Amino acid sequence: MNGKPLAARVRVIAHRGASAHLPEHTLAAYARAIADGADFIEPDLVMTRDGVLLSRHENEISGTTDVAAHPEFAARRTAKRVDGVAVEGWFTEDFTLAELKTLRARERLPELRGTAHDGRYPLATFAEIVALAAACGRVVGIIPEIKHGTYFREIGLPMEDALLDALAAHAYTCRAPVEIQSFEIGNLRHLDSGRKRRGMANVRLLQLLGEPEEQPYDVAAAGGALDYAAMMRPPGLRDIAAYADAIGPATRAVLPLTPDGHLGTATPLVSEAHAAGLEVHVYTLRPENAFLPPALREGGDPARRHEAGSLAEMRALLDAGIDAFFTDDPALGRRAVDERGVGEK
Repeated sequence: MNGKPLAARVRVIAHRGASAHLPEHTLAAYARAIADGADFIEPDLVMTRDGVLLSRHENEISGTTDVAAHPEFAARRTAKRVDGVAVEGWFTEDFTLAELKTLRARERLPELRGTAHDGRYPLATFAEIVALAAACGRVVGIIPEIKHGTYFREIGLPMEDALLDALAAHAYTCRAPVEIQSFEIGNLRHLDSGRKRRGMANVRLLQLLGEPEEQPYDVAAAGGALDYAAMMRPPGLRDIAAYADAIGPATRAVLPLTPDGHLGTATPLVSEAHAAGLEVHVYTLRPENAFLPPALREGGDPARRHEAGSLAEMRALLDAGIDAFFTDDPALGRRAVDERGVGEK
């Protein structure tokens, strides 16, 4: 089925907003993504101490906020183990929402994308992002990712039912397309039961897939042997299809690189996923040389934007039959989809 998306439309997903242009997970980045034609906007979700869903890629926020510049929070710096990894810094679960609202976002990749927008934008809650989408004048899907699900559950701040409650509380997310993502398995199974019990027909689930040798953290924490490699083979895909609607592999799981840095022949993952009834939503397309396949770069500056190279990679993935893709630059994604005529089957 390569070359024939399973979905009715190939969707452009704004990865953390229009994060190639503005600091990720800010309302400004999401507004830019909507204006640039994204079909979905993606908020990663963590929890505050007082149980509010906040849009951040990690619960440790020293790299993406100005928390270190706030002397009143200096004593909050600490060390923890998150998903089995030692992490040091400041953590959202140690702050109330009111305290986090005093911080400002910073660019995650300053060496590539500069710092011109640092300090301008507050952190955004999930509720604020839903309100933004609801007011934009067209239907924009929301594709939240639950981050560190096992970790937050173990510290008494589970996100899964809180997210379903938040979706049910807003008229927009009761009717607009919603797709919940996770790299874990157990929480997606829980969400599958929850969406069915609540009659949430507009809510779909996406099983994210890491590197083949890695494991979902909830599996690893329970001492299980399942890894992503097994999940990407036909029996694993059939297991995923029992609770989820799509898989989210990395781009190289669909289009590996040749030894000389060109895009190689598509793997069977897309066709095998489609055979199992699963859509394929790949991550993540970025326009800077640093992220492009070597053969698609222009010049030697890692920070240089090379739109033609990014478009070429998008086109190759579209030809491989994917159903959606995450991109830091949704305007480029919209252009790639529209020019190839794959917006509609």
